[in-house]
Amino acid sequence: MKVLGSLAALFGLALLTGLTAYYGFGSVGQAVASAGWGAVFVILVRAAALAAAGIGWWLLLKPAVACPPLPFVGVRFIREAINSLFPVALVGGDIVGARLVAKLGVLGGSLALASVLIDIFVQVVCLLIFVLAGLAVLATRAEGNPLTAPIAITLAVATPAVAGFFLALNFGAFEPVMRRLVEFGERRQWAAFSHVAGLGNRLQQIWRNHWGLSASFLVHLAVLFVNATEVWIALAFMGHPVTYAAAVAIESLGQASRAAAFPLPGGLGVQDGTLIAACVVFGVPAETALGLALVKRIPDVVLGVPSLIAWQAMEGRRLLFKHK
Repeated sequence: MKVLGSLAALFGLALLTGLTAYYGFGSVGQAVASAGWGAVFVILVRAAALAAAGIGWWLLLKPAVACPPLPFVGVRFIREAINSLFPVALVGGDIVGARLVAKLGVLGGSLALASVLIDIFVQVVCLLIFVLAGLAVLATRAEGNPLTAPIAITLAVATPAVAGFFLALNFGAFEPVMRRLVEFGERRQWAAFSHVAGLGNRLQQIWRNHWGLSASFLVHLAVLFVNATEVWIALAFMGHPVTYAAAVAIESLGQASRAAAFPLPGGLGVQDGTLIAACVVFGVPAETALGLALVKRIPDVVLGVPSLIAWQAMEGRRLLFKHK
């Protein structure tokens, strides 16, 4: 699995390098440099969006669980850093996030895992709505746009999966599956399956918290529209301003392609290519669009590297106290 993840990361990096070479390293570099202070504002927007996403995760557990939002905000940065920078599938950071909040003593293991699963579900539903909004804007630009077909296919695949998860939560279909997993793990004495026990009940507990679900949904949906300001700010500083509606369309297609290319860390290469195609529709030159894609990668590194260091420090501290 690690080898496949590393190969996927190399493929994504090669694709991004190929795109940069095709449009010219000098032209793309100049476009990135033209962002100037815009890159700083993009980092600030990303940080605010991640903090809000952490609060959205925390809201799923309110008011049933009395705990502060700070641990969830901090771990949300770590989740994003792992998903963006590590050669693992997109779910890797989320599983680590569940483990961290459990190890911090904020939540029990099964509740932590259930909260992450519902958090992912809410984010996917919000992403579908956001992508539909982007497609609506794109449809006003040109009929039969080539970008609409692949995005529509992505929606057609994702929607049944979301609907299936929704039905499973409403009709308790997780219980038989969880029971079999627990029995399977107990027969083999696999400690990893200890968190699976009671997961179905925990999922139902969070799902029945309608206030928390509604609040989390609104926060996560707002986060996606805030993320669109990254595009709006960066292109304005780069000398190719677009309307906020266009920024929503560009960002939504980039987010959709990143989700579809989940085996690649941060959708490396695929998201960047999609941003180029989306920007061209709104009159942004391809070199500037690729520069935008690279500017949007800056927060991944600036916020991600310290988050990964914090993660390793937490793991090291836990191991240190374990051996004392």
